[in-house]
Amino acid sequence: MKLFAFSFVCAFLQVSHQNPTSQWTMMPHVLVVVVDGTLDQQPLSCLEHPEDILRGDNTDEDISWRRDGVEEAQRGNVYLLKLMESLAGGNYTCHRKDGSLLNHTEVLIQDDETTKRRILVETSQGDHLDCSAQNYNGEFHCSWTWHSQRFGKVAFLKARRVSDDDDAQCSVDESGQRWTCSSGQSNFGCSVDDSGHRISCLEQQHCPYAEESLQIYVTVYVKTKHFLVESYSKYFYLSEIVKPDRVAITKVNTMMIEWSYPSSWSRPYSYFPLTFQIAQIRGRCKGCANPCTDSKPFKTSTVHSTCQFQVKPRAKAVCIRAKDVFCNSQWSDWSFIRLKRHKKNKRQQN
Repeated sequence: MKLFAFSFVCAFLQVSHQNPTSQWTMMPHVLVVVVDGTLDQQPLSCLEHPEDILRGDNTDEDISWRRDGVEEAQRGNVYLLKLMESLAGGNYTCHRKDGSLLNHTEVLIQDDETTKRRILVETSQGDHLDCSAQNYNGEFHCSWTWHSQRFGKVAFLKARRVSDDDDAQCSVDESGQRWTCSSGQSNFGCSVDDSGHRISCLEQQHCPYAEESLQIYVTVYVKTKHFLVESYSKYFYLSEIVKPDRVAITKVNTMMIEWSYPSSWSRPYSYFPLTFQIAQIRGRCKGCANPCTDSKPFKTSTVHSTCQFQVKPRAKAVCIRAKDVFCNSQWSDWSFIRLKRHKKNKRQQN
């Protein structure tokens, strides 16, 4: 049986005291209705051409409706959504007289107060999406924190390069976890991890050696089990969010340490050089998990490109982190090594 997509009935329907309401199709059979919290009604139609189904003894009243599997009192090709207090979201189905399915859609409710956010928690930087990249290879990650009482899932995802005259067409596979967004400017593949609070994206046509002329624009639509949906967006260049992985430290001797670039960092290193910050810790920091964050360094130095450094005799631990030489981006997390100093005995001192 050919199923028709749900369509909204036009203004000729006589719906009393109805305020204007906007709506848009997120995906096939997924409809977003934007509300302002006031008493409102929005008509839905089961079939675009009901005459193709309703023949003979069948009438308009033979079409029944169910919301989340529970039969509704309303009957007929037209169903009126009651949008009071944004509680109209759900899975709507319409059926023949014998109970067989005619059509279905998921209705999501979006509040038109765009500054009001209730599903995700704001970060200390004032954002809702925290995005970072390990290198310049075109892959990046964005994460978020769910509100403690409104945990949900990703409903729609869009990633593209910003262009005034171009937009991306996005689709999702059967698993609902892998997304593809294509436009004239770029092609992105994104996936939602199993935790539900992080996405990983890869720009298929990205060239790490070319200067970025257009920002990346990511929008994540999240929904709750109560069918509320909100959108969260972020613009950035990869150079703004790049954060190297931890460096690997190798102790040469008690006075000299050396380290290597993170294995995930872009190559060649001569084209993608890193700056390193070295913090020397004097105290033993007994019981602390990480002397880099739990102790105050007595000496901090910065070196460029080189991966070797002579430490002070008083240093008990050394911490190192890295960042891109040319961009004001994030430092990597600290790597550290504890130094064991051999005490001289009294006979040697004399």
